[in-house]
Amino acid sequence: MKRKLRYAMVGGGPGAFIGAVHRTAARLDGLAEIVAGAFSSSPEKSSETGKELHLDPQRVYGSWKELLREEALRTSDRLDFISIVTPNFLHYPVAKAALEAGFDVVCDKPMTLTVEESEDLCKTVSKTGRLFALTHNYTGYPMVKEARKLVAEGKLGTLRKIVVEYPQGWLSTMLESDGHKQAVWRADPEKAGISSALGDIGTHCENLVHYITGLEMDKMLADLGTVVSGRALEDDASVLIKYKGGARGILYCSQISIGEENNLSIRVYGSKAALEWRQENRNYLRMKFPDAPEQILKRGSAYLGAAAAKASRLPGGHPEAFIEAFANVYSNAIRCIAARSAGAAPDALDNDFPTVQDGARGIHFIHTAVKSHKLQEWVDASYTPPR
Repeated sequence: MKRKLRYAMVGGGPGAFIGAVHRTAARLDGLAEIVAGAFSSSPEKSSETGKELHLDPQRVYGSWKELLREEALRTSDRLDFISIVTPNFLHYPVAKAALEAGFDVVCDKPMTLTVEESEDLCKTVSKTGRLFALTHNYTGYPMVKEARKLVAEGKLGTLRKIVVEYPQGWLSTMLESDGHKQAVWRADPEKAGISSALGDIGTHCENLVHYITGLEMDKMLADLGTVVSGRALEDDASVLIKYKGGARGILYCSQISIGEENNLSIRVYGSKAALEWRQENRNYLRMKFPDAPEQILKRGSAYLGAAAAKASRLPGGHPEAFIEAFANVYSNAIRCIAARSAGAAPDALDNDFPTVQDGARGIHFIHTAVKSHKLQEWVDASYTPPR
């Protein structure tokens, strides 16, 4: 296309950290611009954000329903997609309505609150033919893409063991009782769903394993804990996993691990070699061998594969991080939307972003883990994509 794509945002108003992240990521490569929004359930707060972004007041709305109704009627300067950055409970109704109104969607995770909602959203995407991208942004890191390539090429051999963890410490006290905006809704079952730690960060762990290895779960045994007294949802989780094909896994996510910030990491052990990647040292990928020195692969290097190279913007030695990874999800999705609008096939590397099926897999993971915890036993964790 010969213009930037136009999008509207639902959520992301005053005090919403992730809304600013999405807006920065969406504009990083100059492919899209925000032209409309319903930024808060409060019309006044939505208007405040619209003014800060210098948007046309006529395209700043007091509710998401009003936004979709009015924007669907436009014949000029029509929106190309909707970005959804609300608390969890609004993801499904906004996404479904946006798809049915003829808009493509980029949505934050977790995708829905229930398995039924996630399956219905898969069917809605299929029925409408619209594009749906889920912002599991860690898949956007260049060295995560390189790890995926190495596994696919068989460089690790047969996969045997996966250890993935995401410890944080920010909820080690009852922060929600102090009115902390991000803590309040994450601790509320009506807004966050049946899970806090698993829904917020455990889904990143699940998605990272699947993206890098392609492994599908077979069985799981989950132990969920509410460590801080008085909290409604779990703030710590440990999950043992058996994957189809024989690999075994450990998934640990925690919001009460004092001193930790966003220490997402993954180790994949195969019969020939192993790899390790850490989000807090994201520009490096370690490869380990039984009979050779350890290798450290560096982002921005000429020896990396096409996906890692495409996902890098700066020469080696200049750190790229969180925003850029988010931008890679957005930019790939935007290029696919633009290609379809132009009647062209998107580049294969542009199709590299999490989809509605990845979202449904994540919701299935959350609910299966909660079931296992309640039963205190191994349960069937196999996932069948909705049709």
